Amino acid sequence: MAKALVLGATGGIGGEMAAKLLARGWQVEALTRNAADRPDHGIRWHAGDALNRDDVLRAAAGCALIVHAVNPPGYRNWGRWVLPMVDNTIAAAEANGARIVLPGTVYNYAAGDRVVDEATPQEPDTRKGEIRVALETRLQQAAARGRARVLIVRAGDYFGPLSRNSWFAQALVKPGRPIGAVNQLGTVGHQWSYLPDVAETMLRLVELGDALGDHAVYQMAGHWDDDGEQLVGAIIRASGRADLAWRRFPWWLVSALAPVVPLMRELQEIRPYWRHSLRLANDKLVAALGTEPRTPLDLAVATTLRGLGCLPDAVTTAARPARA
Repeated sequence: MAKALVLGATGGIGGEMAAKLLARGWQVEALTRNAADRPDHGIRWHAGDALNRDDVLRAAAGCALIVHAVNPPGYRNWGRWVLPMVDNTIAAAEANGARIVLPGTVYNYAAGDRVVDEATPQEPDTRKGEIRVALETRLQQAAARGRARVLIVRAGDYFGPLSRNSWFAQALVKPGRPIGAVNQLGTVGHQWSYLPDVAETMLRLVELGDALGDHAVYQMAGHWDDDGEQLVGAIIRASGRADLAWRRFPWWLVSALAPVVPLMRELQEIRPYWRHSLRLANDKLVAALGTEPRTPLDLAVATTLRGLGCLPDAVTTAARPARA
């Protein structure tokens, strides 16, 4: 039985990857600081921290695959933690001859009204983007050394039933509460990626085996919201409430608090991605797989809302209301 280590298995994409790996017959290892408190669910939990190289090396022993799905929560501490964590993953992959799988983002590219593919030059205009490029560069260098292989799958803003560290969960609705109102983050085109679809895409690519090569990069199209209202409409339909209010996200408050609140400063930095229609092209992915896994938007949104504790089990539909 092939073994995989999932770093970030308690999060959105890591949790989805762990579940799909188990369903495909993999033995799944995971690293967490509170291993004794985690339910088994077929996963072998190791006590440790992704920032500790010895912990990662120990958990990765004998693994053919390492899913690097760990990030600092709430967009904070990227400068201090992101690169050391990926360095530990690289060390573990090289020690085992494993393939690293990385969920990528749009931050590698400067915000703009354009479509980008895997060959588009990466010229980030944010600190997060610079860190993402540095992270991917280290993975590329590791693949070039010949002791580890790499798969990177870039996608739009993530959402899913296991993810509370996302724009969907932190800005559109409030996890654990019934939906009182919905925030609209922007009025231009924006890309969203449902995490079970991202995980399925990554697993199908992994299953291509040697055909991937040592360093492979793909992009997903996900769900395109062309005016900022498609996702809002799906949330309203899932709620079953035609009277549900929706409103513009208070970016003015983010701007006002950015100088004194670290999280708001981080959010302010990536605001341009809500002002410009940056779109990832998926032609290369479709050529490799034949199709991109894509759950219908209404089903994806309803499942996410139930997972976040915002909906009862029953999902109803409703007409789209006027703006509040």
